[in-house]
Amino acid sequence: MGEPAALVERRDHTMLITFNRPEARNAVNGALTRAVGEALDEADADTGIRAVVLTGAGDKAFCAGADLKEVARGEFSTEGFKPHWGFAGCVTHPIAKPVIAAVNGFALGGGTEIALWADLVVAAEGARFGLPEVKRGIIAGAGGAFRLAAQLPAKVAMEILLTGEPVTAAEALRLGLVNRVVPQEQVVPAALALAEMISANAPLAVQASKRIARGIADGTVASEQAAWERTAAEGAAIMRSADAQEGPRAFAEKRAPVWEGR
Repeated sequence: MGEPAALVERRDHTMLITFNRPEARNAVNGALTRAVGEALDEADADTGIRAVVLTGAGDKAFCAGADLKEVARGEFSTEGFKPHWGFAGCVTHPIAKPVIAAVNGFALGGGTEIALWADLVVAAEGARFGLPEVKRGIIAGAGGAFRLAAQLPAKVAMEILLTGEPVTAAEALRLGLVNRVVPQEQVVPAALALAEMISANAPLAVQASKRIARGIADGTVASEQAAWERTAAEGAAIMRSADAQEGPRAFAEKRAPVWEGR
C-alpha cells in the first residue's frame, strides 16, 4: 500500500485536508476524489467541525487539475463516487461548513476551479491562478467558466478565461480572487488561523450565513444548475472536436497546436 491520495487530520474545530500526490503535482485521480469527497461528507456531518482547510502537499503545486496520465491509461475509476461530489470530490459539493483553500503553489486549471469553489483563499506569494484550457482545445468544465465570471469583474474574468494566461498571487489579491497572500511557509498556518477566527463564532449562524450567501438549499445550489447543464453540453460537444484532440497532442509533443476550428 502506498501513501493515501489525501491526508485528513483534525486541528481543534478545523478539518485539514491535504492533496497528497506531490510527485504528480497533486493532480486529481480517482483515489483523491474519493478521499476528499468522503472527508467533506464527514466534515459536514460532524458538529465538532466548524471549518475546513484544503491544501496541497509539497511546495510546488496546490493542484495541477485532472491526472490525464491516469485517464489515458484507463485507470481513473469513478466507482463509489457520489453524485454531489464533482471534480476532486468538491466542486459540486455544497457543504455548509466554510471552506478555505490554502493555495501553496501553482493552481492552474482544476486547481483554480477548486479555489473558485472554496469560500476563502489564502495564497503563497509564488502561487499562480488561471484557466489554460483554451490553450489545449478544451474548456474549464469544473465550474471555472461560470464561477470566474461570477466572482470577478466581467472584463477581467473574460480576459483570464479567453487568453488562458495565468495571474500571480499579488494580482489575484488585487482582483479579489484571494483573501490573503503570505510567504510560502505561512500558507497553512494563516489558513488555519482564519479558520479559527470563523470557528470562534456561533457555528449554526455561520453555517446559515453560508447557505444564504451561497444559495444552498436541500443540499444543492439551485442558481448554478443551469450553468452546470450548459457546461456539460458545451464540454461534450468540444470533446468531440478535432481541436480537443490536437491540443493535448501538441502539448505532449511540445509544439504549437494547429487549430482547425472543427
